[in-house]
Amino acid sequence: MKVSERVEKLRQLMEEKGMDAYIVPTADYHQSEYVGEHFKVRAFMTGFTGSAGTAVFTKDEAGMWTDGRYFIQASQQMEGTGVMLRKMGEPGVPSVEEYLKETLGENCVIGFDGRTVGVDEGQVYADIAAEKKGSVIYDYDLVDEIWEDRPPLSEKPAFLLDVKYAGETVASKLERVRAAMKEAGANTHIITSLDDTGWLLNVRGDDVEYFPLLLSYTVVKMDSVELYVDERKLNDEIKAEFEKNHVCIHAYNDVYEAVKKLGADDVVMIDPRRMNYALYNNIPDSVQTVKQENPTILMKAVKNDVEVENIKKAHIKDGVAHTKFMYWLKKNVGKIEMTELSASDKLEEFRAEQDNFLWPSFEPICAYKEHGAIVHYTSTPETNVELKEGALFLTDTGGHYYEGSTDITRTVALGEVSQIEKDHFTAVAVSMLNLADVKFLYGCSGMNLDYVAREPFWRQNLNFNHGTGHGVGYLGNIHEPPTGFRWQFRPNEIHPFEANMIITDEPGIYIEGSHGIRTENELLVCNGEKNEYGQFMYFEPITFVPIDLDAINPDLMSVKEKQLLNDYHKKVYELIAPHLTEEEQEWLKEYTREI
Repeated sequence: MKVSERVEKLRQLMEEKGMDAYIVPTADYHQSEYVGEHFKVRAFMTGFTGSAGTAVFTKDEAGMWTDGRYFIQASQQMEGTGVMLRKMGEPGVPSVEEYLKETLGENCVIGFDGRTVGVDEGQVYADIAAEKKGSVIYDYDLVDEIWEDRPPLSEKPAFLLDVKYAGETVASKLERVRAAMKEAGANTHIITSLDDTGWLLNVRGDDVEYFPLLLSYTVVKMDSVELYVDERKLNDEIKAEFEKNHVCIHAYNDVYEAVKKLGADDVVMIDPRRMNYALYNNIPDSVQTVKQENPTILMKAVKNDVEVENIKKAHIKDGVAHTKFMYWLKKNVGKIEMTELSASDKLEEFRAEQDNFLWPSFEPICAYKEHGAIVHYTSTPETNVELKEGALFLTDTGGHYYEGSTDITRTVALGEVSQIEKDHFTAVAVSMLNLADVKFLYGCSGMNLDYVAREPFWRQNLNFNHGTGHGVGYLGNIHEPPTGFRWQFRPNEIHPFEANMIITDEPGIYIEGSHGIRTENELLVCNGEKNEYGQFMYFEPITFVPIDLDAINPDLMSVKEKQLLNDYHKKVYELIAPHLTEEEQEWLKEYTREI
């Protein structure tokens, strides 16, 4: 079936169930940002494959809301489908909630699969329906009736993350979580977010492509843990560790019936942004709930010292792989045939040569020329193009190692590029370096500091339509809350920077139909001097790969900015050169020279 035929079939099912609107979000049952193949329902119904978006179907219209990272991609992928692109945040574009309020009439019925919609989000839909004397129906997955060859749930095995990598035992983590529960007045805590369970129990899986996550629900009590998971994925080593920590195993979907049995003595702590609406509504009304952010969110974002040292090792490995790749690109472009996809494979080959490499940490973005302007472009056999001299090539990629996860973007000049591309490249490099160099007082969040990155763009009446940086998980989610660099208010990304957080620094410029440039390093948040004015803090770059001097225009850089680049390149050579061949070392010396 074409997308238009799927939409028509969905409307028939909506009519049967008496629904006036049906909402299809991106999430799985755990409010995950990236989902496994079984859960790619929104992509199936719209043709848009990006990682963020909400589709809304009514009797007469089909709309797909997504953010600025995906405007170009969504427009291209949904062309001719009959699904209208709704550009979130753009003037005159209503939000999903505003659209429902404007479009639906009295006694309307809003439908959605309550397992894929968060508590707060589901309540908003319920409130909108109630205002119109209508209701919500959340217990039907209508798309499942249309998707005949839907992929099954993953059955891939899980693995234990040794304490030499995790840096803290499960017992210690449970003790900290239970202390937070006690402080909140709760004796039961339901965790549905996959990376939180992975961190808490030092277990990882392979249930979401690229992300080492295990499909599971966790209920923490004061003397035991109830884990809802496909037991076939667990080996004897994991089961022994679970037994030691009083972790009891139950079937994955049994959690929905289990929460119905919670009693009046249970005080349940839940995170309404991370629990799904269906599970929440199975908790009896007589049970008291405490709604607050999972304590594990901040605990896992602040890395322990073992994790920090491991992550630094992972970045050296990644720096070696990426530097070898950059050398290979420069040496071979125009001499051998290479494409976006073959170059992406080559970069993964270099990573695979490093010890303890597992797999890529997210879907690779390898974008040549005008494809670089599509912020989250994914090359496919249909879009794949040959790399030739005379243009820029952007790679935003990463790797999972037992020592941690990496996320790096480099844009490389293949041969000689235009003056405007060099000027834009320089603005991006200057932005990235200036943000990495800031000093600030404890209490600052990414909203305080984002201006440092955007100032070089705003001065030229330019901007980039995505956040400047995000937290990075340790073998978890590559986008990790609760902090990030953004100039606009985001309630889940305003936590002050804490020492040992890891955050990316990734400004960019995107000129549709021409080129895209992004340069990204990861930063470690560090404590500086503490005096009568408070605790001063700074960032330590932990990504070490050259910034392509072939694309730099030194005339646009101040003395300070040149020094920042020179100092960074000196560190790159010092840390990466010992791991390279003599030829590669000579090349690296040239590409980290002082300007």
